[in-house]
Amino acid sequence: MITRQDLKQLQSLINVPAVSILLPTHRTSPDNKQDPIRVKNLVDEAKTRLGEEFSQRELEPLLNRLDTLVSEINYPHTLDGLALYVSHEFAQLYYLPFSVPARVVIDKTFATRDLVYGLHRDQRYWVFLLSENSTRLLAGTGQTLEEVEDGNFPMQMTGPGATAPIPFDADTAYLDDRYRRFFQQVDSTFTEYAQDESLPLIVGGVVRQVSFFQEVSQYTSAIAGTLSGNFDRASLSELSLQVWPIVQSVREAKQASALASLDVAMGIKAVVSTIEETWRLAQEGRGKLLLVEKNYHVPAILTENGGLELVEAAGGTEVMDDAVDEIIEAVLAKGGEVAIVDDGALSAHQGIALILRY
Repeated sequence: MITRQDLKQLQSLINVPAVSILLPTHRTSPDNKQDPIRVKNLVDEAKTRLGEEFSQRELEPLLNRLDTLVSEINYPHTLDGLALYVSHEFAQLYYLPFSVPARVVIDKTFATRDLVYGLHRDQRYWVFLLSENSTRLLAGTGQTLEEVEDGNFPMQMTGPGATAPIPFDADTAYLDDRYRRFFQQVDSTFTEYAQDESLPLIVGGVVRQVSFFQEVSQYTSAIAGTLSGNFDRASLSELSLQVWPIVQSVREAKQASALASLDVAMGIKAVVSTIEETWRLAQEGRGKLLLVEKNYHVPAILTENGGLELVEAAGGTEVMDDAVDEIIEAVLAKGGEVAIVDDGALSAHQGIALILRY
């Protein structure tokens, strides 16, 4: 799953040239047969454009990185979009659980606008499937689950009670303590993924092990729901069916809470509802909670005094494809919160509303 930490890293890198290649992909056959061809065409376009600005000698290390990255694409496991980012010092690809328009961008910074959109418009969450044999970590975006498979997860318990027999004189309390220690290790490792981002957590496993995890975890307040059973061999499609009702309830609760906060704020006149005012006050750091309808998008340009002027259509280097996403980023950067609500929920507020700190 693309995370806010990934996004911050991409946005912090300044290299010339910084190559961004984005395209929609397909999950199933026969549509996914065209994905390698689309990638090749976009890569060829990137190489042609690079060759017009830089010498072959300058480009060789970057092009080698790009070719290596392309060779690593696992087409049978693509999702709805693909993003490749390459510079002389950096190369990374992301499988995206949302579609992106096909494009090649060559600049001094990477093109992240489509990733910003995807991060904010769908509910994201984590799923832990607890087991001494294979504790699994899944990243969720909407109805899409991705398994984290790296040097940490899946994580297996080792030693007595797992890969070795328990001592002959050990009692039940001994094994229970072994489980607690293992799930404490799981929880500690998870901090690397959670970092400063508070996402809902769904925990699955046999009841006793879920209980042990809740005893030792520092993330108990983030647990939005639990699943009971053994999920060592459960497929992502099977898990999605069980997880999705919990995710929907999280979204509904978050929306209800945000709309209730909006009603209170309106009573004390601590709300702005035009996108121009929302932009200005978000930049000033006055946004406490931003509410946005899911499919509300507005192209705009910046005025000379730093204000916002709406335009009819996106296009051109001076036009923001979506000023709403820029506002979202500004609110989050200043320590505010964002709630994406159903279309029509903010009909009285033109699709967007900002609750002010003061």
